[in-house]
Amino acid sequence: MAEATDARPSLIINSPFERPTHHWRRAGDSRLELIAGRRSAGYEIFDTRNNTVRTVDLELVNRIRERLDNWRAADYPGVTAITRQLLEHWRDPDSSRSNALYFCQLEAIETLIWHVEAAAEFKQGLAIPGDGGPWERLCNKMATGTGKTTVMAMIIVWQVLNALTYPKRRRDFSHAVFIVTPGLTVKERLQVLRPGHPDNYYDAFALCPNEALRQKLNRVELAIENWHNLMPLKSQERSVVKKGAESDVAFVKRVLGPLADCRDLVVINDEAHHAYRKPAELKVSRKEADALGLDLDEATRWIEGLDRIHGQRRIGRCFDLSATPFAPTGKTNTEAGLFDWVVSDFGLYDAIEAGLVKTPRVVIRDDALPNAQTYRSKLYHLYREPEVAEDLNRRGAEPQEALPQLVQEAYTLLGADWRETSERWRAEGHVTPPAMLTVCNRVETAARIEHYFCSGDAYWPELHAPERTLRVDSKVLDKAERGESAGADKAYEARLHAILDAAPIPETRKASLRALKKEELLRAIVDNVGKRGTAGQGVQNVISVAMLSEGWDAKNITHILGLRAFSSQLLCEQVIGRGLRRVSHDTERVVCPDGQERWLFKPEYVNVFGVPLPFFGDTGDGGDPPPPPKPSTQVESIAERAELEIVWPNVVRVDTVVRPELVVDWSQMPPLKLDPARLHVSAELAPALGGAADLSKAVSIDLERLPEEFRLQRLLFLAARKALGAIEHGWRGGRDVLIQQLVRLVEQFFDSDRLEIPSLFHQEPSRKRILFALSIDTLVGHVAAQIQQQNSERLEPVFDPELPIGSTRRMRTWYTTKPCLETIKSQISHAVVDSTWEHYSVTRLEQRAEVVAYAKNDHLGLQILYLWRGSKRRFLPDFVIRLANGKNLIVEIKGEDSEQNRAKRMALDAWVRAVNARGGFGVWCWDVVKAEPARLDDVISHHARMATSSEPLGE
Repeated sequence: MAEATDARPSLIINSPFERPTHHWRRAGDSRLELIAGRRSAGYEIFDTRNNTVRTVDLELVNRIRERLDNWRAADYPGVTAITRQLLEHWRDPDSSRSNALYFCQLEAIETLIWHVEAAAEFKQGLAIPGDGGPWERLCNKMATGTGKTTVMAMIIVWQVLNALTYPKRRRDFSHAVFIVTPGLTVKERLQVLRPGHPDNYYDAFALCPNEALRQKLNRVELAIENWHNLMPLKSQERSVVKKGAESDVAFVKRVLGPLADCRDLVVINDEAHHAYRKPAELKVSRKEADALGLDLDEATRWIEGLDRIHGQRRIGRCFDLSATPFAPTGKTNTEAGLFDWVVSDFGLYDAIEAGLVKTPRVVIRDDALPNAQTYRSKLYHLYREPEVAEDLNRRGAEPQEALPQLVQEAYTLLGADWRETSERWRAEGHVTPPAMLTVCNRVETAARIEHYFCSGDAYWPELHAPERTLRVDSKVLDKAERGESAGADKAYEARLHAILDAAPIPETRKASLRALKKEELLRAIVDNVGKRGTAGQGVQNVISVAMLSEGWDAKNITHILGLRAFSSQLLCEQVIGRGLRRVSHDTERVVCPDGQERWLFKPEYVNVFGVPLPFFGDTGDGGDPPPPPKPSTQVESIAERAELEIVWPNVVRVDTVVRPELVVDWSQMPPLKLDPARLHVSAELAPALGGAADLSKAVSIDLERLPEEFRLQRLLFLAARKALGAIEHGWRGGRDVLIQQLVRLVEQFFDSDRLEIPSLFHQEPSRKRILFALSIDTLVGHVAAQIQQQNSERLEPVFDPELPIGSTRRMRTWYTTKPCLETIKSQISHAVVDSTWEHYSVTRLEQRAEVVAYAKNDHLGLQILYLWRGSKRRFLPDFVIRLANGKNLIVEIKGEDSEQNRAKRMALDAWVRAVNARGGFGVWCWDVVKAEPARLDDVISHHARMATSSEPLGE
């Protein structure tokens, strides 16, 4: 037996088999302090936009805990003889059970038993709210990884054995159990609840006290169905025989199958947050529901189906299990409402403290400039950074387009740590690799990330593995969960077969998997990521848009990157939950905070970038009440002003056609400054819980420890290959020749005085190469821009395929509380004036005779894409004007100049030249008004006199 340690080794402070004795609490300065006693039941509501958090206590759960303690201390008065046998057996520390039951599992089942069987004096004054329906629901809130499936097995044992022993107590017990699951993945996983299954949980956890009761359990009437089976059958409109809508009798017979003749059913809803009864006043759009990870249609159909079953066969009681039992409220806050019928709670923080799950480590600081608003590391919530959000939300983004530089820095840091973990696992004999999980905002982003890894853009060669990289197509997976077929996609199917071919499994097993449809093959891979002997054994990189299927229990997830909006604790826990399942359950002897020695689970960690776990200071109470809302102005497009309509092309990119010989005039190239303070070379992570971090357990990822991995020749070829994608559209020579020229130009730039690094410390060769690697897209864009200017023959605009033409007529009505001026010469009713400059400009545009029509570019959708620090950004010019000579003028009002503003003007100039060269949209020109507002009159006069020229006045 190992000796006890004299200090806590991690955030794990409680035994998973005993009632928690201590818990961590966030101190005022975001540190963790140890508090004696169990954590009160509750959950946090936080707003990432306003950086606030508040805790909501679950008063009903806390009161039930007190009653439960008193009832347990009184030796369970009121229970049947069968229930007493079960409770004594489940709590017996000397039983022959090889898999001991966790405290949270015992508390969950005891709470349900207390509600159904306890003597009346232990329940007096406590009423459990319902969901508004005709049958009762009880919910156990249990974090991912705490053993909800075992609790389901315990519910079945308790209900069935009592029902068969006391057949007259139909209101309390039933031997007919109907389990509803959110998809085929969970349905297959729950087959262990069938007594005849070879790996059934009743035997695995020795849930029956003796063999006689175990044999009796085999008489259970059990059905496990996917919720999609609760959907009404589609009417067969093309059928010769018109059968009409499916009757309730036929529906119940089809859905329940062997339970169709049973009454007083017990229903168990797994992942029950998908099943809620929508209140009449709920007003949540599908877009908002998607942002919360909710399916309104699923919730409705799930409950409607159960209501139809209740009407025919009666539901005696429904038991819900979920880690996040929330439903949308329709309110404007960023959180959903907890189920009112939650009766027990063992949340994520409790699970971390008991070691039942991995401990998430979040970025606490790095060596780059932090976010200007929150002063946190930009790696903490990447999606909130403008250069990331704008880039990843563009329509028409191509898979081969470079990811934002900040995202690439995150992958380089995470990848370095992943490589170290992979090597350690391999040395320890693991047959499956650690896996990295990315959760994206949209399908286009997932495609770009897949291309980033599979095409070799990612810095670490070990991650250039298409046969080990799985992009989860949400549409195909959804069809697979429903048991339906998706449309043909040969390329995606080929990628799945490549993953299968590379899997280290017997050829006979591969042959049977090759015969599956792509939907079935995707499920076979997704469901088995990290599992030995399966198609998913070798997967090391998973890219998904949704949260992945419920019940997805890959235990080898070690790194998570979130690239989507996170507006609630619900979303954070859902994403983090995908990587919390432990790899092993090894224990160590530890001195606990109460001074007692206990066997606690050894800590396991998952490193997280971009998912903002609650890490806020307390907001406190008091303060002034919020001011009344400001009056708003309705801004609309006026159809009667059709003669003032302005149209423009929506351009998603401008391709440059270049000559075969690439030349750069280095004397004309502006210098490029690399600020080391803006680049993420290292990061520190610490275990996080309850909005605070344990800084004493911080670990670091530092790229400077790997100088041999940043060889100059490798960087040159990587940069040349990236530049290739920017200019090869118009290249007429051989591809090899082009790459050679690009390598030469990039090398010349690297050694030239055009690359400026203000810090002498970072000019040391190895550090300079690391900065080169992290800024590679910025460097490529800087050099490629000069190549295009020196060698361009023509510019070719590429239009948005979904909306190629923009127009003031199409602007949707919107409201603003900002100051506005009514217009006369614009199809838009008002112009918002954010400054005195804009007020002056609108007035002058209304007065000048040369101006026929104009529009303030607000909510119009006219945008120019430009490259800044390696990321595609959106630039919205201030005004679009139609002049009397027929020219269309784009004007930008700027009080001061900067490098970024010059990059915007370069992109605007390319946009104008490309549109004019393309033809069909009239003559376009652009200009900028700097320093003095009165120069707007000069700009208008300049372009009004020159009917064909597009040269700006001040450039």
